[in-house]
Amino acid sequence: MREYLTTAEAADYLRLGERKLYELVAEERIPCTKATGKWLFPKSLLDRWLAAGMSLPAELTPLAAPPVMAGSHDPLLEWALRESGSGLALLPEGSEAGLRRLRDSEATIACIHLHHVDGPDEGANAAAVAADSALTDAVLIAFVRREQGLVVAPRNPLALSAIADVAAKRARLVERQAGAGAQALLLRLARQSGIDIGALVRVGPPARTGDDLALAVREGRADCGVATRAVAATRGLDFLSLAWESFDLVVRRRDYFEERPQALLGFMRTPAFTARAAALGGYDPAETGRVLLNR
Repeated sequence: MREYLTTAEAADYLRLGERKLYELVAEERIPCTKATGKWLFPKSLLDRWLAAGMSLPAELTPLAAPPVMAGSHDPLLEWALRESGSGLALLPEGSEAGLRRLRDSEATIACIHLHHVDGPDEGANAAAVAADSALTDAVLIAFVRREQGLVVAPRNPLALSAIADVAAKRARLVERQAGAGAQALLLRLARQSGIDIGALVRVGPPARTGDDLALAVREGRADCGVATRAVAATRGLDFLSLAWESFDLVVRRRDYFEERPQALLGFMRTPAFTARAAALGGYDPAETGRVLLNR
C-alpha cells in the first residue's frame, strides 16, 4: 500500500464512506494534506489517529509509569532534579537502559546521549527515538550540549591527549557498561583512530556511571576513562576534551504535561539553571527545553 492514500483509498482503508471522510477533513479531525488540488492521507498518521481513539478495557489500560528518570547520569541533571522540586528520582544505568525502561513503562523519562558508529553524531538521539516502534508517542526534549573527554589524574601524569595516546602508552582504562553513551563514544573514537578496543589495557569491571569512573581514576585504580568535564571537575580531576554531544530527555506525550515533568522542564528555563551550567563547566544550554522531536 502507498504511503500517501487518495480519498478513495483512505475511505476504503478506514472503512468509511467518502462523504464521511470529507466531513472529517472539513472539521480538521483527521490527518491529511493537499497536493495539486487533491487530498492525500499519510497512512502512518492514519494508523496513529486510529490508535489515539482506541477504547481499551481496564485490564489493558497502560499503567502509569513510576516517577523515575532512567538512563544516563549527569551532575547538572542531578542538581536540577533536587532544585526543581519535581519529585522525580534518578536511576542512572546508561542511555539504552533508560530507553528500555521508558519502553516498558518502568520510567517516566529517559535520559540519553547516543552516538553513531560512523559519521557525525548530530541527530543520533532523534534517529534512535524515531526508529523505535514502541515509542510512537515520544517527545524528545533538549537538555544541554555537553563536553565529553578523557578524565585523568591531576596534572595528567601520563601526558594523554587522545585515545591514540591511551593505546600507545598502555594507560589503564576503565570502561562504561555496554549500552552507555560514553562507551559508544569510546568505541566510535577508537574506530576513527584505527585502534582495536581489545588491545587497550582495560581494568576492573565497567563503571556504572561517570561518577564511578571518575572515582576509579581518583583512587588510582585506573589512569583514565571517558566521562564529562563536569564529572571530572566535581572529583578534582583533569579533563581532556574529545567531543561535544547532545544530552536529551525522552518522555511519552501522555506524561509530558504531568506535574512532575513540567516542574523539571520549567526549572530548566530559569536563570539559576543557566548559572549552574556555567559554574560546572562543559555545558551549552543554548537549546535547553526545545522540543526536538514530537512523534
